[in-house]
Amino acid sequence: MKKEKHGDYWTAYYDAETDRYFAEIIYTSREGREQYDYEITQDIYSRLGTFSDESENERLIRTGKIAYSFENTMYGTLGPERMVWDEETWEAMDQSVKKQKKKKGS
Repeated sequence: MKKEKHGDYWTAYYDAETDRYFAEIIYTSREGREQYDYEITQDIYSRLGTFSDESENERLIRTGKIAYSFENTMYGTLGPERMVWDEETWEAMDQSVKKQKKKKGS
C-alpha cells in the first residue's frame, strides 16, 4: 500500500507499524499560515486523490477526527495560534511523518 498521498494543499500518510492513517491540510501565503491535522480512516485514505477537484479531497479529509489546528494570518488570528484537540493522535501523526521523511532521506 502506498504510504503517502499528496494534493495541492494536503498530504495523507499511512503508518504500517501502527496501522493508522493521518492527513494534514496546510495553506501558506503572504497572508499567513493555516494547518489542520486529522486522523482518517482507511476508507478516506483510499478515496483521496480520486477527485478531480481538490476541494473534494479536502472536504473528505475534514470528515476525519481533528487532532491539531494552527491558524495565524495577517488579518488577525482566526483562533488560538495552537489548538490541540487530541494530543495522542497529533503526536502519533508527527512520529509517522518523521519516520516517512527519514526513510525518504535514506
